[in-house]
Amino acid sequence: MAALLDMVVKGGPVMIPIVGFSVFTLSTALERAWFWQRLLSKEDRIVHDVLHAAQQDLSAARDIAEHAIDLPIGRFLLAPLRLRQPTPETFRLAMEAAGDKEFVKMQKGDKFLETTVAVSPLLGLLGTVTGLIATFGNLNIGGGGSSEQATQAAAGIGEALITTAAGMIVAIMALLVFRVLVTLQSRQMDYFSEVGNELELIYRQLWYEPVLGDAEGNGEVENDYRLGSGGRATASIDGY
Repeated sequence: MAALLDMVVKGGPVMIPIVGFSVFTLSTALERAWFWQRLLSKEDRIVHDVLHAAQQDLSAARDIAEHAIDLPIGRFLLAPLRLRQPTPETFRLAMEAAGDKEFVKMQKGDKFLETTVAVSPLLGLLGTVTGLIATFGNLNIGGGGSSEQATQAAAGIGEALITTAAGMIVAIMALLVFRVLVTLQSRQMDYFSEVGNELELIYRQLWYEPVLGDAEGNGEVENDYRLGSGGRATASIDGY
């Protein structure tokens, strides 16, 4: 720890923002790791329970999704299930809108990591340049400097290069975290799309289309239909 502090001091003032970027990068990585660990460890079970319940009772599926509302997958599944008698188009639109909101939340920290990747190496280079300027400014080149002065100059150059190394390390660390997060987000988008399609298919086949079929069979397409709380959808049709 003492050696690390000594290196920071030797790097000069430019090391302060570099250290700040490193701290925030680690904080972002830990916070995102906690977020993804909670989501990935629970979402498969939630999806299974909701899809299974949706085949029997949409109200039960909605209740399961409501209990998982603290997770993105819960909010995504709840959005269409909380609608009252939606058409398939409205059902899908609700899922797409909820999915877009969740994807924005999943990108939390991405802009900061991108900024860190771009700025940290530049700060390191700036620290090196200013350090070299100070080092050469203290050299007595025309006065035939001693070997001791040459040693001090070499040490000054070495210290000036500390900021470049530090900036590159922070940038590499931020880039690795950013790429992992982007990969997880991409996979989650595909997963949401797959789950959404399955839920919409269940709704169309088991709850929406049977109502329309019954209505057409009786000679009237009833605009108002209700979803049975314990079984298949039932139509409210006035016969001729």
